[in-house]
Amino acid sequence: MLIVQSIDDPATVLRQAFACFPSGVTALCALSGGEPAGMAVSSFTSVSLDPALLSVCVRNASATWSRLRASPRLGLSVLAEHQTAAGRRLAGKDGDRFAGVDWQPTEDGAVFVSGASAWFDCSIRAEVPAGDHTVVLLQVHGLHADPDVPPLVFHGSRFRRLEIDELAVGAS
Repeated sequence: MLIVQSIDDPATVLRQAFACFPSGVTALCALSGGEPAGMAVSSFTSVSLDPALLSVCVRNASATWSRLRASPRLGLSVLAEHQTAAGRRLAGKDGDRFAGVDWQPTEDGAVFVSGASAWFDCSIRAEVPAGDHTVVLLQVHGLHADPDVPPLVFHGSRFRRLEIDELAVGAS
């Protein structure tokens, strides 16, 4: 067990603590110069039903975000449990992030990862500075969801899969 009274190395300690909370893995993507650009984002959350809003957090130093934010539409794909390789590619800093990743563009420039659990077609509504990141509020214009496709999960700094509790499923 890690007990912290003071934080000498806040980034490392915070990263360890944040890794205790599981999150889904999303891909935020768009066309940039006619080519797909994108990144993996685990800090995704629903914000509002009316209007339909969601948020992601992006690192201020991200060169990819500076390319994505110029697009009129952004595609946010909730990666499925079988898309670990796509998650790793899109989280990488070097190389072709879309090598081996099946994707689909829209006329407005959003890019979606094929086979994902859900797709959200979005535009930027607001950006809020938040330390070394920016909270990006996204307006949802359209979506596709397949609840039968289990999501990819990020926990303990690793990609993981959900386990179905058959007893709980049978009890409902």
